This record gives sequence, C-alpha cells and structure tokens, in this order.
Amino acid sequence: MTAFAVRHGSTRQLAGTGTLLRFALRRDRLMIPVWVAVGAMMVLSMPGTLEGLYGTPAERADLVRQMETNSSLRAMVGPVFGDSLGALTAWRVGIYAGALAAVMSLLVVVRHTRDEEESGRHELVASGTVGRRASLTAALLAAAVANAVLALLVTAGLAGQGVAGALALGLGIAGVGMVFATAAAIVAQLTESARLARGLTAAVLGSAFVLRAAGDSGTDDGSSVLTWLSPLGWLENLRPYAGERWWVLALLAGAVVLQGAVAYALAGRRDLGMSFLPTRPGPASGRLGTASALAWRLQRGGVLGWSIGFFLAGVVYGGMTDGAADLVGDNANARRIIERMGGQSGLTDAFLASMIGMLGLVAALYIVSSVLRLHGEETSGRAEPVLANAVGRLRWATGHLVIAFGGAAWIMLLAGFGFAVGYGKETGPILAACLVQLPAVWVIGGVAVLLHGVLPRAALAAWGVAGAVLLIGWVGPALDVPRAVLDVSPFGHLPKLPGGSVEWGPVLTLTGLAVMLVAGGLAGLRRRDMTT
Repeated sequence: MTAFAVRHGSTRQLAGTGTLLRFALRRDRLMIPVWVAVGAMMVLSMPGTLEGLYGTPAERADLVRQMETNSSLRAMVGPVFGDSLGALTAWRVGIYAGALAAVMSLLVVVRHTRDEEESGRHELVASGTVGRRASLTAALLAAAVANAVLALLVTAGLAGQGVAGALALGLGIAGVGMVFATAAAIVAQLTESARLARGLTAAVLGSAFVLRAAGDSGTDDGSSVLTWLSPLGWLENLRPYAGERWWVLALLAGAVVLQGAVAYALAGRRDLGMSFLPTRPGPASGRLGTASALAWRLQRGGVLGWSIGFFLAGVVYGGMTDGAADLVGDNANARRIIERMGGQSGLTDAFLASMIGMLGLVAALYIVSSVLRLHGEETSGRAEPVLANAVGRLRWATGHLVIAFGGAAWIMLLAGFGFAVGYGKETGPILAACLVQLPAVWVIGGVAVLLHGVLPRAALAAWGVAGAVLLIGWVGPALDVPRAVLDVSPFGHLPKLPGGSVEWGPVLTLTGLAVMLVAGGLAGLRRRDMTT
C-alpha cells in the first residue's frame, strides 16, 4: 500500500478527509479518467453522427414520428422530445451516459469504503487521527469530482448546440451518478463484502433501468409512473434541448442529500469492519475440497448476474430486430453505419451482427472483472492461506481462469438463446454469431492475465484496455474512423455473422494469441513474488 501521513492534532469527525481524498484520487488516477473519457466521448460523438444520419429537419422529424410508434425502441432509449441535434443527442445517449456515470460512481464509493475495510487497510488508516466519517466523505467527494469533470466536458462539448440544453444534460448525467454514489454508500454500510455491495447497487441500477423501460414502452412522453420511479427516468424528463425542466434537478439533489444523510447516520452507528447485515458463519466443517471449488464459490454470484443480464439483453435485442430494421428503412447513412458494424449482408442480419458484436464488447468487461478476481484475492491476503497448503500457484490461478474464460462462453451462449427467443428465427446462425465473438473476448482476458502475472501493480490497466476496445467498437463505426484504428481492437478482425462468410484464419489467430497471453501470464505468476 502506498504510504501516506494523516495530519494529527484534530478529533473532528471529518479530520483527515482532505488527505484521504487526495489518496483516493491518486489510487484512481487511471480508472476515473478512463470512465470519464468513455462517457464524454459517447455523448460528444453523437451530434456529428446524427447530423450525418439525419442531416435535414425533415429527416429528423420523420425519425421522431417513427419513434412515437415504436414501443420497443422507446424501451431501449426512451422517448424523443425534439428534433434538434441536441435533443436527439440527449435522447440517444443520455440514459446510457447516466447509467455509465452510475456504474463509475458506485465502483469508486465501494472501492474506498467497504473495500478498504474488507482488506484491512482502513484499520491502518483509522489508527491515525482520522475522523469517523472521513473515509465515507472522501469516497463521496472522489465520486463527485469524477462526475463534475464529466458534467463539465459534456456541457463544454455540447455548448455549440445550445448552452442551456448542454448544461441540463451535463448536470443530469452527473446527478444520476451522485444518486448511485450515495446509494452505494448506504449499501456499503449494510454489507460486509465489497463484492456484495457492488452487486446490490448494480441490481438497484438494473431495476431503475427496467422501471424506466417499462414506463417508456407504454407512453411516448415519459409520463408513466414507472418512469418517474427511476432516477434514469428523471434524467429523461429533464428534457435537455426540449424545454428544459430545471425543477427535475431538485429530485436528483434531494435524493443525493437524503441518501447521503442515511449513509452518514448508518456509518456512525456501527463498528469498523462490521455491518448491519453481517455475513452468516459457514458450516463447522468445510465442504470445499479443491481450489477450483473455492474459485467457483467466490465467483458464482457474478456469473449468475452476468448470465441473467446477457439472456435478457438477448431477448430484448432479438425482440426489436424487426422494428429496428423498419426504423432504418430507406435512410442510406443509417444503413451504411449498421453495415459497417455488422457486415454487408441484409439489413436484418447486419443489425443482428451489430447487436451481437456490442454484447461481445460487454463480455470483455466480464472477463476482465473475473480475471482480476485473482488480483483481488492476492492483494487482500486471502490467497496466502490457500497457497500455504498443498495448492500450487498454477492450480489456484487455473480455477479462476476456467470460470473467467468458460464463463465468457457461457454468457455469450445464453445471449444467443435470448436472441433466439426474442427474434424467433435463425437460432443456429445466431448462436454461431455469438460464439464467434469469443476469440476477441479471450484476447482481452489474456491481456488481463498477462498484466496480473507479469506486472501485478499494473493489473488494473486491463480495465483501460477493455474501455479502449469498447470505445472503438461503440463509436468507431459511427464516426467512420480509419480501418487502421478499428483493427487495433481484436473485435475488428472477427467475421460478421450472421449473414457473412466464416473466415477461420482470424478466429484461429486470435485464439492462439489468447493462449499465448494466458501462458505468458501464468509463467510470470509462477516466477514472481506474491503481493500481500
């Protein structure tokens, strides 16, 4: 752990907050900029893309009319409230940017609260002159700094479309981020496990998305009660560039203040390391006989959550396939973008290929999180008692890697079944299209294994690699970036299925590259000192 000194001489509840905040920002000097850059790029790239797709007022008005009658697309991106480029930008990416800010915020808060207590680092910090609520305050301030920078970038970048709308969208995205930051602060007081805290807060975010989608599918103006029950629905109803409703910001601010007060009250009523929902003791005699069984026990919750999410995403994307093809219709620019993402086949196949490709990019996030569980077990000291027994490093690591790489295949297979359920046709080609994403996903996982094995202090840089690949795959085709940039991503070399021809050369090459990366990482893990 990086050493730092807390100023002595104060007994205040917030003593040491400034030092802890600087420490948190230093630890997240890579993670926060990547999250902020991905969120800002996602928003700021959209006006140019939309202008290329719908360059005239008539084309934009036609899009609005089609959206009003398409409930499945409203469920995905919400209703559209105006036909200006700014309004269409807020409609197309506002909810997703808010969800991205929420994920960033919950990760930051849990990392600097429950994660620190679980690893024992907070106990060392608390031995100095540190206020009782300093750690929680520093975590929330770190999340606030990240959201403020994101809001500033969005506002400055979209100011050319209208300052008021840009400010409303920037504040709305940051507000959603802070709502989930304070929600994570509450959950961190309720649970003893950082993993459970992240999972529960993510479940709250998923519920918010489902509520908004259910509400928007039934109404075309965001007026459903279900929409108003979701913070993402508040962002939508802020209506940037469409007669801004500034009073909606009061809902976001009120939720932040209320949840923050609850978190502070809970933090002052529990002992360090304890929680209001303590973990139940295990059985008197252990039932886990192998390192692989222990790895499965540790990761089964994550695998279950990702499995449910991918299956449901497949069902939703499959169900909207016909409607999306109708929406693109005769728009040549939209057709070209879909084809760049999904190949040169028919529009329906190209749409399916692009959506399956997007899920492949998201699967890269799963495999990075699963591989980095090795890093977490090692740095928290939990790997040490396992390795002290008759368990070699390779055997210990292999148990986790089987779940990481096999789990990626499992969730992509479930996504394929979801597409088959939602679309009801072409089950075989859709399953093949999902599985062909795996070599690229495995390459990203291999990079994470290599970093953990050879450069453990830089293991978290694997998130940066996954974020860069996600950014290239998400906005690259829409911006028509050069082929050389798209080829940086392993996903850029995969055959476009369904509809395209199977090219085994890139598939086998990427698979071989993944094997070499994993082998290199395991060789490094076997030779280096363990980090404890």
